[in-house]
Amino acid sequence: MVKPLVLLGAGLAVAGIANASAAESESFSHEIKHVLLISVDGLHALDLTNYVATHKDSTLAELSAHGITYTNNSTSTPSDSFPGLASLVTGGSPVTAGLWYDDTYNRALSPPKMTDGLGNPGGSCPGTIGTNVAWDEAVDIDLTKLDGGGGLNPDFLVRDPNNGCHTIMPHQYLRVNTIFEVARQHGLRTAWTDKHPSYEWTNGPSGKGVEDFYGPEINSIPVPLPQIQGCGVVAFPDPTPDDGWTTSFANIKCYDLLHVRAVLNQIDGLTHDGKKKVGVPAIFGTNF
Repeated sequence: MVKPLVLLGAGLAVAGIANASAAESESFSHEIKHVLLISVDGLHALDLTNYVATHKDSTLAELSAHGITYTNNSTSTPSDSFPGLASLVTGGSPVTAGLWYDDTYNRALSPPKMTDGLGNPGGSCPGTIGTNVAWDEAVDIDLTKLDGGGGLNPDFLVRDPNNGCHTIMPHQYLRVNTIFEVARQHGLRTAWTDKHPSYEWTNGPSGKGVEDFYGPEINSIPVPLPQIQGCGVVAFPDPTPDDGWTTSFANIKCYDLLHVRAVLNQIDGLTHDGKKKVGVPAIFGTNF
């Protein structure tokens, strides 16, 4: 099995892997061919330190033993996994990347054609200038479904009044390029797994940064996952979308295992669904 270099980040506190300084760390004089980036929403540096101290046989402890802690860093402002992830994959702040949160207001754009899945109102273009911009489950074709109903509903996307009122895809909203685009420009394979279909913004402005994107809808109604051990039955059924997987530890654990399964398939050189042999990505990962 290929063993990629693992970079562990956090949405609320961008933390490196603990227990070694840069000067003390082992030298990576060999060429690094594969990098796995893991972003964990809410994982503060202190949380990681405390967990490793009390779970010395855990995977996080093993990673930490061979990792570097970057102490001169800070979280994004605002501190959230959405702008935090943007910082990790672009190197930019919310100001430069243009991503402050997955539900914001833009004074220059026009509303979507239709009211979206969470009730954000549609409107006219170019008649209405200024609109709510949603890059979450609101723009799914069907937010109750794990696959978002098959993608994004173009009628739920905001429009550009200065460009023929064309709809704006999430990746077109991003102001800067991503590390995935840079990798693609050098002929490298890329992959990413995230919480919503709308997180395809990780593709970057070109729309081509991530070759293997997987974005199961975290706010969909929980369903049995027979492909995941122990998840063949929904632990806590919740018929209400928007919070289903996140209302119980058992449910979110099963959802997170979808991410884990995808990444393990990619480590084995397969696509996220395990159906095709494509080789291990040069840079890939997931956002929990």
